Amino acid sequence: MPNIEKEKQKLVARIRRIRGQVDSIERSLTAGDDCADILMLLANVRGGINSLMAEVLEDHVRHHIAGEDKSGVSREELAEDLIDLVRAYLK
Repeated sequence: MPNIEKEKQKLVARIRRIRGQVDSIERSLTAGDDCADILMLLANVRGGINSLMAEVLEDHVRHHIAGEDKSGVSREELAEDLIDLVRAYLK
């Protein structure tokens, strides 16, 4: 259980960093900063969100799709779950 709590804390820290980046974008827009600077800030937020999504997706695959508690679930159902997750991630 402690490992799960540590992972949650890491994810929450990522979200807080992303929130800070979004706040920075708001300040830049309000201040009328250069568009190129704002685009760079937006790219940073997108990168942070993508990293967060990849981390959560990986954890989900490892613990819920490939985990040992999948008795009675067919490989086809597991494959469909994984395909749905990847499609949602790539949108």
